[in-house]
Amino acid sequence: MTTAASTPIPAKSRKARRPWTPSQIVLTLLGVAVSALFVAPIAAALLTSLKSETEAAAIPAHWMPQHWTGQAWKSLFQSGNITNWFVNSLVVSLCVTTLVLVVSALAAYGFARSEFRGKNVLMGVVMAGLMVSPAVLGVPLFTTVQQMGMVDTYWGMILPQCAPAAMVYILYKFFQGIPKELEEAAYIDGAGRWRVFFTIVVPLSRPSLAAVGIFTFIASWNNFLWPYMVTNNPDLMTMPNGIATVMNSYGIQWAQLMAGGLMAGLPLIIVFVFFQRQIVAGVAHTGLAGQ
Repeated sequence: MTTAASTPIPAKSRKARRPWTPSQIVLTLLGVAVSALFVAPIAAALLTSLKSETEAAAIPAHWMPQHWTGQAWKSLFQSGNITNWFVNSLVVSLCVTTLVLVVSALAAYGFARSEFRGKNVLMGVVMAGLMVSPAVLGVPLFTTVQQMGMVDTYWGMILPQCAPAAMVYILYKFFQGIPKELEEAAYIDGAGRWRVFFTIVVPLSRPSLAAVGIFTFIASWNNFLWPYMVTNNPDLMTMPNGIATVMNSYGIQWAQLMAGGLMAGLPLIIVFVFFQRQIVAGVAHTGLAGQ
């Protein structure tokens, strides 16, 4: 038995790396330019938050602080109950995400696999929600929440955000792509509809469920209008509302404003950095690419 197969290939005999083509160079430069375009506002906000208020408001503005200071961050924590606002945003966003996943998955699976009278009409009503702006529903929703006694409560902020038609449609299109033979084989083995849903459909739907959950969390975290309408209690305010209140009370302080914006956007940046693969995979598996 020879040992030629185990002998390492000399470096000189290895195939030389191909030089970059002009198209690759152009695409790389374009990617760097687009990345810099998106990173520049975050970098500007971070550097501005490390300036003094006088320097941050100076005209003309300059990128690098002449005197580095963390006074804006210190003032942000002292002037507002930012820890409580952060917890409120986290509780509301997690509850909304959980309820949206449950409601959207059950509704979408029912539309995709069940046959009942009025199914097309009901599906049309759900899809009609895609054509209605959330701002138009603000007054009717507030009247309903007020009549139910849920103003200035967590439930008043959470429940109206838990029926998004877009998420039902995304999961509906994905469930339609799952082969029915898998479910029929489980039915033959004696499994019920609920068992089939939780043991077959849900595991196969993890990419789409992850995408729906991430999109819902981001939308709920960034939601400013509805919590602003339904909450007047400072202890129940979310991050966007709380930071806006601080800015209105103490005037426009640019360094503090940048620090607050970064504090509010930090969880979203973390979510995207750690779950970008799930976001891309979820969009690729929703079935929307060919629609």
